Amino acid sequence: MILRIKRMLRLYIMYVSVIVKSTMQYKLSFVLMLIGRFMVSFTGFVSLAFVFSGFTDIKGYSYSDVLLCFSIVQMSFAFAECLGSSFKVFSGIIRSGEFDRMLIRPRSPIMQVIGTKFELGRLAAIATAIVTLNIGIRESRIDWGISNVMTMVSMVLGGTILFIALFLLEAAFCFFTIEDGGILHMLTYGAREHGKYPLDVYGKGIKSICTYIIPYTLVQYYPLQYLLGKTDRWYYALYPFGAFLFLGLCYTLWLYGVRNYKSTGS
Repeated sequence: MILRIKRMLRLYIMYVSVIVKSTMQYKLSFVLMLIGRFMVSFTGFVSLAFVFSGFTDIKGYSYSDVLLCFSIVQMSFAFAECLGSSFKVFSGIIRSGEFDRMLIRPRSPIMQVIGTKFELGRLAAIATAIVTLNIGIRESRIDWGISNVMTMVSMVLGGTILFIALFLLEAAFCFFTIEDGGILHMLTYGAREHGKYPLDVYGKGIKSICTYIIPYTLVQYYPLQYLLGKTDRWYYALYPFGAFLFLGLCYTLWLYGVRNYKSTGS
C-alpha cells in the first residue's frame, strides 16, 4: 500500500513538473496572470472591509473573526483548485475519448486525470489568503496556543479535502451524464461563497444544507466556534477530519463510475 502511494506521488510530481515547465516557457504571461489573479482575489478582502466599515459586528462576529473565516476558506479552495482542478474539466476528457486511452495505460486513471491540469494561477489566491490571514491573526483576540494553531491547520486541511471531494463528486457524475454537473458545480462554488462568512449568519436553511447535503459545517462552522472561544467543546477541532470520510464516499462513487464506464465512441 505504501509503495503504491509512493508510486502515485512520484507520478503526480512528474505530471506537475511537466505542466510547470510548459507554463514557465511564457514567463511574462505567467507573471501577468498571477498579478491579475492576485487583484481579483484581493477584491474579496476589500469588499469585506467595505461591509464592516458601517458595522462593528455581524451577528456577534467581529471583522477579525470574519476575516479569519474568509482567509481559511479562500486558502482551502485555492489549494483544492491547485490539486484537483482537472476534475472540473473531466466531462471534456470523456467527450474527447481521452479517458479511453487513460484506461488502457498501466497507470492509475485517477492520477492521470489529476495530472492533466495544475492551476498555477491559484498561487496568487494562496498568497492573498496568507496576507489576509496574517491580518486576521494580528487583529484577533485569540490566544494562539498550540491547540488553536492546530485547529486552524485542521480547518485548512479539512476544507481542502472537502473541496477536492466536491470536484471529484462532480467528475464522478460525468460518467452518467457526460455533461458537467451543473447543480453540483453550483453547490461547490456556493459552499465557497457562503463559507466566507460564519454559516449562522445566513440562517437555519443554509446551515442545514451545509450540514446534511454538503458537510461543510464540519470544516468551517463547528471548528470556528471553538477557535473563536464561543464554545469549550474541544472535539469541535477534530470535526474537519470528517472531510476524509466524505472524500472516501466520493471516491467510491468514482470507482463505481469507472467500473460502469461506457465509451462515448469519440
